[in-house]
Amino acid sequence: MLNDATPEIVNAFRAALPEGVVRDVEQRYLEEPRDRLTGRAGAVLTPGSVEEVSAVMRLASEHRVGIVPYGGGTGLVGGQLATEGPVPLVLSLERMKAVRGVWPEEGVMTVEAGAILQEVQGVAESHGRLFPLSLGSEGSARIGGLLGTNAGGVNVLRYGNARELCLGVEAVLADGRVMRGLKRLRKDNTGYDLRNLLIGSEGTLGVITAASLRLFPRPENRAAAVLVVESPAAALGLLGKAQGLAGPALSAFELIAGQGPKFLAEHVPQVRLPWSEVPDWCVLIELGCSAGQDADALMEALFSEAYEAGLVRDGVVAASEGQRAEFWAMRESLPEGNRRVGSVISNDISLPLSAVPEFITRAGEAIGKAGDFRINCFGHLGDGNLHYNVFPAAGKRREDYPADSYEVLKDVINQLLAEMEGSFSAEHGLGRAKVDDLAKWGDPVRIEMMRAIKKTLDPLGILNPGAIFGQNFP
Repeated sequence: MLNDATPEIVNAFRAALPEGVVRDVEQRYLEEPRDRLTGRAGAVLTPGSVEEVSAVMRLASEHRVGIVPYGGGTGLVGGQLATEGPVPLVLSLERMKAVRGVWPEEGVMTVEAGAILQEVQGVAESHGRLFPLSLGSEGSARIGGLLGTNAGGVNVLRYGNARELCLGVEAVLADGRVMRGLKRLRKDNTGYDLRNLLIGSEGTLGVITAASLRLFPRPENRAAAVLVVESPAAALGLLGKAQGLAGPALSAFELIAGQGPKFLAEHVPQVRLPWSEVPDWCVLIELGCSAGQDADALMEALFSEAYEAGLVRDGVVAASEGQRAEFWAMRESLPEGNRRVGSVISNDISLPLSAVPEFITRAGEAIGKAGDFRINCFGHLGDGNLHYNVFPAAGKRREDYPADSYEVLKDVINQLLAEMEGSFSAEHGLGRAKVDDLAKWGDPVRIEMMRAIKKTLDPLGILNPGAIFGQNFP
């Protein structure tokens, strides 16, 4: 059983750690972007080195107090907030943001976990390279949190999730020992893949303090287009044609239902839309070409072939870098439009690509039977990841629906995902919001194996208590 982070325990940490590491709790460490959860903490710890993180974890083991790792605070499933159970300490690596090394010729850079994604992208660019992880919160999300949740974003189709972009990690274990695994190797078959065990573990197995990241050549020229399609099935056909024509130059392929831009027009009017009349379905495509390739010509050829094949009925190809940026501003503003409206339930899901159109049809029918709702579906079709969100009908609010609407809709969606071999968590992780979903819909043997790993590496359960497994651990 863990102890509360009482004033006495906080003072013990304060006495044992360098001055300034132990801080009073600020409200920002207890909030999350959707304002649905509120955390609790006895203090905030801000170590400045891996040695200080190690000392923090040794003290936490000694006092049997929980430690909640905190990155940029952008997580959407409550992984960074302890909402119940013994009061923990928050561990923020915001002071650990150094770039330890860049090797452009190797395509590698090593950074500390507190580095902000946008700044890492800038360092890579200054060396003529690309760090391709890109998402809406990149101005505040930190590398440690992105690795802890195995973040995805818009470029997964071409470059992979955060896991595929990391060659090695340095991490501090629950008892304070340091795993020094910052190798810059592409091949290292010397036992279990502990790097990938820690990535995606949401801070429940260890605290990632630094990482060696993969860099890529920067595209010489880019092209973007918003193409209007009749249906998700047509979008899937367009994806196949784009992959065949563009190959590895296809960087992003985003499916967008008309409801999202309509929300923007109503609630975020400063975001410019590519059309005067919003279509039911469209796709945002980006190509990134190397020297010797013409991205604009390739995009024009794709549009022409897709139009002749009946996959596309209209479209806008970006005529400038500014217009390309406007397309992406629309896409990245969709969550803000959702927030302004207020969803009944938001879902981050994934499916086999060929099952996406059928899921969208069947889910829409099932939700229609459950009540009068609006659906905003958008996401990374290229990797099967959808953000499938359900909203009150026009003129209604969440409070106008039965209290159990959230659970009813969640079961409708998760049941379909189970039938179609999908996942109820694609890129946001489990955190605390999806603990019950894992228990209900997860494979029992897989959960048993996960618990065994957790018990081996964190027998006291001090690392991010409540995340993934809930309060029933150990």
